Amino acid sequence: MPKPPRQIRTHAIILSRRDFGESDRLLTLITPDYGKVRAIAKGARKPQAKLSGHVELFARSDVSIHRGRNLDILTQAELLESYRGLREDLRRGAYANYVAELLDRFTADEDQEGSALFELLHDTLKRIADADDPALAARFYELQLLDLVGFRPELMECVVTRQPLRPENQLFSHEEGGVVSREAAAQLSHSLQSIEFDTLKLLRHLQRSSANYSTVASLYISGKLHAQAERIMLGYIVHLLESKLQSIEFIQRLRRLSPG
Repeated sequence: MPKPPRQIRTHAIILSRRDFGESDRLLTLITPDYGKVRAIAKGARKPQAKLSGHVELFARSDVSIHRGRNLDILTQAELLESYRGLREDLRRGAYANYVAELLDRFTADEDQEGSALFELLHDTLKRIADADDPALAARFYELQLLDLVGFRPELMECVVTRQPLRPENQLFSHEEGGVVSREAAAQLSHSLQSIEFDTLKLLRHLQRSSANYSTVASLYISGKLHAQAERIMLGYIVHLLESKLQSIEFIQRLRRLSPG
């Protein structure tokens, strides 16, 4: 088996960063060719550092990385796209933080082909930066990401009986990973979430529209429907991750401060 290259060049989107040492930053990046990579950007916290403007959070850059034994080193970076709208609006930036955290939490630190994840995140950041409804872009992203990482929720039939669902309000099971008909609910011992049929129809539409986001972008979603869809999706995601998400707590805090 050939050894992996010691020096790689690839496009990358910066998922997160934190201070490292006196002047460096530890970056977590998603790349199309090498999956998720963690690398040190030396001197990036210095105001005049060559790397500083090219390793902004959620930016897409062309990077060169030296693969080390313990830590990878980012040696060069050129900014390709900053998704400007994310930096001009706190709410949009909060949703960008959320989708980046989801990808980070659902992927492992190892060499793997990541082109589908990279393209999904790239498209989603553009949508959040520019779309009239960034929350809708986030709901679409959740369902497409869950598909890619192997946790697609079952929305078309009862996850217990495998029978088609009647067009009525249903129940959702985090443990079973999908919708449960009311007739089958008695077979389960754990708690279930109610899901209104309109919410189920919305989630189905988002799930099957992976190749055509324009059919999603044209939708008008009421505040009530948004809240119900978010409740179902976040409940399932938190169950899968077995922990809360810091980024969604910030979105909810912003919502309380600015309800409109």
